Amino acid sequence: MRLIYVIFLCMLTAACSPSVDTYHTDVLVIGAGASGTMASIQASRLGSDVVVVEETAWIGGMLTSAGVSAIDGNHMMPSGLWGEFRSKLYDYYGGPDEVETGWVSNTLFEPHVGQRFLSEMIAAEENITVIHGYRVETIIKEDNRVTGAEFVSESGDRIRVYATVTIAADEYGDALALSGSEYRFGWEPFSDFGDEYAPEVGNDLIQDLTYVAILRDFGPDADMTIPQPEGYNPDVFDCTCKELCSDPDRDVVPCGPDSGADLYMFNYGELPNNHFMINWPIEGNDYYIPILEMTPAERAEALEEAKNFTLQWIYHLQTAGGYKNMGIAEDVFPTDDNFPLIPYIRESRRIVGVSTMRTQDMIDPYAEASEGRFKAGIAVGDYPLDLHHERKPEGFEVDARTADKPPIPSYNVSYYTMIPQITDGLIVAEKSISVTHVVNGATRLQPVVMLLGQAAGAAAALSAQNNVQPRDLDLRLLQQTLLNSGTWLMPFADTTPDDADFQAIQRVGLSGVMQGTGEPVAWANRTWFYPNEAVDRVELMGINQRLEAIGHAHSLGALDRSNLPVTQSLAIRALWEWAGKPGASENQAYSAEIGQQWFDSLEIGNNWTASLQNSVVSRREMAVLLDEILNPFHNGNR
Repeated sequence: MRLIYVIFLCMLTAACSPSVDTYHTDVLVIGAGASGTMASIQASRLGSDVVVVEETAWIGGMLTSAGVSAIDGNHMMPSGLWGEFRSKLYDYYGGPDEVETGWVSNTLFEPHVGQRFLSEMIAAEENITVIHGYRVETIIKEDNRVTGAEFVSESGDRIRVYATVTIAADEYGDALALSGSEYRFGWEPFSDFGDEYAPEVGNDLIQDLTYVAILRDFGPDADMTIPQPEGYNPDVFDCTCKELCSDPDRDVVPCGPDSGADLYMFNYGELPNNHFMINWPIEGNDYYIPILEMTPAERAEALEEAKNFTLQWIYHLQTAGGYKNMGIAEDVFPTDDNFPLIPYIRESRRIVGVSTMRTQDMIDPYAEASEGRFKAGIAVGDYPLDLHHERKPEGFEVDARTADKPPIPSYNVSYYTMIPQITDGLIVAEKSISVTHVVNGATRLQPVVMLLGQAAGAAAALSAQNNVQPRDLDLRLLQQTLLNSGTWLMPFADTTPDDADFQAIQRVGLSGVMQGTGEPVAWANRTWFYPNEAVDRVELMGINQRLEAIGHAHSLGALDRSNLPVTQSLAIRALWEWAGKPGASENQAYSAEIGQQWFDSLEIGNNWTASLQNSVVSRREMAVLLDEILNPFHNGNR
């Protein structure tokens, strides 16, 4: 009778329900992937308490857990925490040359080594709590504001985390969907955001994912051939490399080193210490799954198919290609089958944000139609528009104008792509920011995602500390905080944080008063500031026009628009005019004497007054003078 009574009491009072561990924190980070890890570190370094909840046993996401340990892009812009992580790899392996082992990247590393360094970076922060083994199940809200989340483990245990600000940084955008915020995925139609490369009619076709594998060369006499995987069809992998191609005219790289070529398929993703990343897009192991709206159980089943597809491709190389010495490495991942912990997800759900980044915003950020989105930049990238649709379903096509992707220069990403249009208390990172499907082909890469995470962490910490919603955070405070952390916010490749004038050039660039020059260069796009080139009169008048738009400019008189360089005397005159003619009586005309007296009184630094004795003013000097005298970064539109 006692047992029956206890059961009845449990039913009435829920007294026997499992306990739920509860946490309270400043910042909750959902997902310890490439974004979430960096968000946690940055928020902690700004003094916030952070709880980060990760479903797997590792941190780092695509960098480590997915095995995509070849950094795509930002080689010349080792910005912020991405640069810090790269420095650790350089120190461990012995320098830049020792990590440039494969031709797909300038920085390749073993996934377990990357995981170790990221774990050390997190462990160095005393106010970060990392919880592994839980996936997000519920987003907690008060009215329209996210206040935390509840998570569940495979065994059914639950935790609840309440936070001032929550960062959604999971791989699929599950937290975003659970928050009730508006989102999308696949190809949005042109009518949604006016992306010039969007189709007229949208569809749900997302990019292929890849279940990466890490192989080892076990030596010429080894036979590491795996059993034939279920469903193996050699035709599916025809022309994955030259020796395995039925079309002699198709331009594909050779398979292996026996070809005598410098570049071949296996050294595409060659990692240090005799490891080889298998993430091959040419008739390789890319795999299409409409995975985003699946349940966890459905995903698990579908991902076994993707893993089997990679096994088929490995078997094809071992048998049809004769590379039986290449076997799955057993010393990389903590999994029973030696596969990565997660697949490489190229596209997740994407928020409908306060601002949406379109293709034309990357091609020409200074165009009037782009509405100055670059001024809100918080992360930079230089990777091209690279979409993976090789394994899309039969007959699933979009209209012709989406076929060829335009070249782009390097770019920055607006803070407001991470802010939902309506939902408060939430910042979105990883691959779920508000960009179009085409733009996602560039912003999905590791360095950009890491920098988005760093910006999200800074924004969350600052929002919590200042008791404001992320959408209302002082943008310039956020940007200055990121600059102080050694990040690029404008993608000027010819200045670095080690340059004494770096921050001044960045701030003037973010104000839009001085602009860079974009240069599409295939897989290493650039934007140049040309700091040591002379300012000419055409540019001076352009600066005048842009200052006028923010209330600074005055008439420079009948100044000829020529390519003649700007001299010291002309620069002082222009700055005096822009500053509102300080020291002058009403209607007083400019004179060299009044200009020089005013300039000498500014005490902006002997180094600059001395350097300006030269007859020609450089773009570097003009940027510093504008920054110190007019401060358009803080005083201009933003």
